[in-house]
Amino acid sequence: MSAHLRSRELIDLVLDDGSFDSWDEPVDVAEFDDDYRAALSRAAERSGTDEAVLTGRGTIDGLPVAVIVGEFGFLGGSIGVRTAERITAAVRQATAQRLPLIAATSSGGTRMQEGTPAFVEMVTITRAIVAHKAAGLPYLVHLRHPTTGGVFASWGSLGHVTVAEPGALVGFLGPKVYEALNGEAFPHGVQVAENLVDKGIIDAVVPASELASVAARVMRLLHPSARDRSEGPTAAVPEATSTGAAGVTDSEPAAVDAWAAVEITRSRRRPGVRELLRHGADDVVPLSGTGEGQADAGLLLALTSFDGVTCVLVGQDRRSQRTHSMGPAALRAARRGIHLAQELGLPLVSVIDTPGADLSVQAEEGALAGEIARSIAEMTQLTVPSVALLIGQGCGGGALALLPARTVVVAENGWLSPLPPEGASVIVHGTPDRAPEMTRRQRISATDLLAAGIAHRIVPETSTDTDPKGFAVAMAAAAAEELRRQMGEDAETRLR
Repeated sequence: MSAHLRSRELIDLVLDDGSFDSWDEPVDVAEFDDDYRAALSRAAERSGTDEAVLTGRGTIDGLPVAVIVGEFGFLGGSIGVRTAERITAAVRQATAQRLPLIAATSSGGTRMQEGTPAFVEMVTITRAIVAHKAAGLPYLVHLRHPTTGGVFASWGSLGHVTVAEPGALVGFLGPKVYEALNGEAFPHGVQVAENLVDKGIIDAVVPASELASVAARVMRLLHPSARDRSEGPTAAVPEATSTGAAGVTDSEPAAVDAWAAVEITRSRRRPGVRELLRHGADDVVPLSGTGEGQADAGLLLALTSFDGVTCVLVGQDRRSQRTHSMGPAALRAARRGIHLAQELGLPLVSVIDTPGADLSVQAEEGALAGEIARSIAEMTQLTVPSVALLIGQGCGGGALALLPARTVVVAENGWLSPLPPEGASVIVHGTPDRAPEMTRRQRISATDLLAAGIAHRIVPETSTDTDPKGFAVAMAAAAAEELRRQMGEDAETRLR
């Protein structure tokens, strides 16, 4: 675990030099008894702060932000009524000034000396955070060692992006309390930042020394004053076939042989979502899992930008699905991305490339069908710009779950089918051997999708084996162009 910094040291490390402006007013402790006032006085002397949090505003990479920083040295960072009032006031001020909010927690939870009145203040803080996010303003959380109890169970778990110190103790139940109540130690390695990333509860482990650079990257993507770059220059896009918004075809597309397309997209050398991000994105901030204790390598979730257009990306990673089929957790992570885009008012880009969702007992019992349905339903209700990129295989309900975007862009060899062609052949003919025939009969190719109005645009391909970068850049540029076009529409038009 990295060296633990005091709250003022962290502020100096993360914010631009000399930019911090405190919002804190003196704390009134007159109502408390003599013993408690003495304890508060000793805590202030030891910690160098007047309370368990410091709040204010400053800049990161020149971008204004509000900050709330916990001080564990003040009574274990515990949250009393006055502490909560300070936090709530800072959140509301950040909302009023339309500032992104960064909370760096370090707390054992509610202050036991104040009991229930302090405990229920977690609700008040949470209400203020919810209002901040409802205003479309970013909320970032940095969980420091330790963060437990009511802080983790309220405002510490509501970030749009949540990271933690390496090796930080992060959990709901304090391990000392568990041991006292149960007579044994809490299992080692569970309440550790790295395990929480693996389980899809938080997004990343970030040492304090790197927090400024990570926060700056997130701010450049999410900050209200930094993300409106939609009028910038548009990258060159290869000549594409399109039905456009009004259904007018620009040119007659060359027919694509469906079975040949299936074989091309099944190649291990076929570029996927990782290449799209590596070669086509301006910047990428990966997120991890659902934020609710589930993760699935079959889906990538990220904040990113294409040609200056900031967006949320949910993308199926076909490479990971070779060894681990896409299950319910992948679609729950996708739904986190959908909610994130809607909440922040950011465009959504969904990337479809899957041989099919998981077919197993675990997937059935994990409500796979329900997750597909909920993903479809939520995408149809988006009021932000949205583009679906069908870059390769589009097999079954797993593909359909990410399809209902405002614009569907398909790579020349992309395809969409209800089942793998071999499975369709078995159902109709009793044998998988007539799969090529079924691909043509079911009209799964890019040109078929365009003709049926399912897709709106085809992006031509060169050899993806020899030019993966060119493929990624072309798909990214098409996404950016379509998002910019939609930005000129009102929300009601996009919803229709």
